[in-house]
Amino acid sequence: MPASGCGPSEVSGLLLGSASGGAGSSRGDPGSEVAQISEKRVRVNEQIRISPIRLIGDQGEQIGIVSIDEARDRAAEKGLDLVEVAPDARPPVVKMMDYGKYKYEAARQAREAKKKQHTIQVKEVKFRPGIEEHDYDFKTRHARRFLEEGNKVKLTMMFRGRQVTHPELGLEVLARVTEDLQDVGKVEQNPNFEGRVMSMVLAPLKVK
Repeated sequence: MPASGCGPSEVSGLLLGSASGGAGSSRGDPGSEVAQISEKRVRVNEQIRISPIRLIGDQGEQIGIVSIDEARDRAAEKGLDLVEVAPDARPPVVKMMDYGKYKYEAARQAREAKKKQHTIQVKEVKFRPGIEEHDYDFKTRHARRFLEEGNKVKLTMMFRGRQVTHPELGLEVLARVTEDLQDVGKVEQNPNFEGRVMSMVLAPLKVK
């Protein structure tokens, strides 16, 4: 931000969206054009006391250098607020906008962005060699649901007693699970045998 002086060509980069170094603003979009304004520093309406100021219209047009009183009159005529977007410029850059609408849109967009965020988790489903059919179906349905939710699934094969001497039995079950879930998941980690536990990881085909 320039410490002093601010010509018309420079002002085009100060239209709220770029007051903190971002790209230009989107005209008429209150949610994007002020995305870079800091809530801790912004001055609004009567809080702006420096005069004159460089005024920007609500559509991004450059009005020019005017007194703060004239800027308030212009904003009042349109039913808009004055928002200081470049306080360190000389003179400071102020824009007319519906500040209440901006804050509402910014909060709404933040909520929507949070909803869209999905943290991929690793869900574990345990099997045993020679698992009964109803138990197999139950566990496979759980694995399917986890994958459909966008999570990874760790398939763990638990061996008891002498079962550990026949790892092929566990591999058969894991291969069957993988085949039954191939429409929603893919192998990310092949079966790994450690001690009495064999495990593999499936990743979702579609991440939500």
